[in-house]
Amino acid sequence: MSATTTNGAGARGQTAQNIVRILLEGRAFFALIAIVIAFSSLSPNYASVGNFLIMANHVAIFGLLAIGMLLVILNGGIDLSVGSVLGLSGVFAGWLMQGVEVGNHILYPPVWAVVVLTLCVGATVGLVNGVLIAFFRVPAFVATLGSLYVARGVGLLMTNGLTYNNLSGDVSLGNTGFDWIGFNRLTSVPIGVIIFAAIAVVTALVLTRSAFGRWLYASGGNERAAQLSGVPVKRVQILVYVLSGICASVAGLVLSSQLTSAGPTAGTTYELTAIAAVVIGGAALTGGRGTVLGTVLGAFVIGFLSDGLVIIGVSAYWQTVFTGAVIVLAVLLNSIQYGGARGR
Repeated sequence: MSATTTNGAGARGQTAQNIVRILLEGRAFFALIAIVIAFSSLSPNYASVGNFLIMANHVAIFGLLAIGMLLVILNGGIDLSVGSVLGLSGVFAGWLMQGVEVGNHILYPPVWAVVVLTLCVGATVGLVNGVLIAFFRVPAFVATLGSLYVARGVGLLMTNGLTYNNLSGDVSLGNTGFDWIGFNRLTSVPIGVIIFAAIAVVTALVLTRSAFGRWLYASGGNERAAQLSGVPVKRVQILVYVLSGICASVAGLVLSSQLTSAGPTAGTTYELTAIAAVVIGGAALTGGRGTVLGTVLGAFVIGFLSDGLVIIGVSAYWQTVFTGAVIVLAVLLNSIQYGGARGR
């Protein structure tokens, strides 16, 4: 009888552990469901396809930043420059759309050239960050904090603190189409959301199906062991910062296209939102653990929560409080999940 009782208690204990593990690993999904149910009951306008698409379009901006941030955090680093790179990328694209003076002539690059050159800006900032961190051993926090200020300062210098407006282009100049990303839809889905989804899918495939993905998880989990196993640790480290910069530039292009304007202060504090999305999605800040799906869900949690609070008329000050509370709770749950794993 005692053996049967012990076995029953052990089975119940194992079941309870499995339930806790499922709740911890799927916390972003369950939080998102809870947010949708709660705000749907508070506002009849929240749970509609049209509103979900609008909110998803907002999520796409910092969701793109979060995907780049995930790559960096998987490597055990941090990138505080992504918000400033977003702002600088928008300003750079606006500067090109306004025309570039070359000698006595003003050149108006086509939109495809504007996009390519803007992506190069993000890649360059990421490359500088990666080289400083990988070869000069500058702490990631310090290197990217410096880049945050430099990128923001360059954007302010380029515009003298002003905003580039009317970026739709001119037919006679051959540079129309910049607003296509912001205002067009494909089967009712905003182009920005499609870009976000496409980058998320490609990133997920790279992380799960390529050698680079295996190298990234290995170097983030234990850099020394990965290096001894033949993983090109420095190359991986540089590449994740380059990719993070490119993702920030894509976000800057999408946001500028949606607004048809670009200002040097765009993206302020967005780096914190990106980090929050990654943490809520279950990634470990120590590196080596995290998924694209979790990060995407984390971005939707923050976006749907913020927009829901706006819809029901909650003060902007309380929105900050609620968002901060969610982030602290996510970090606490991460500590419980991964702290327990280390203990075992």
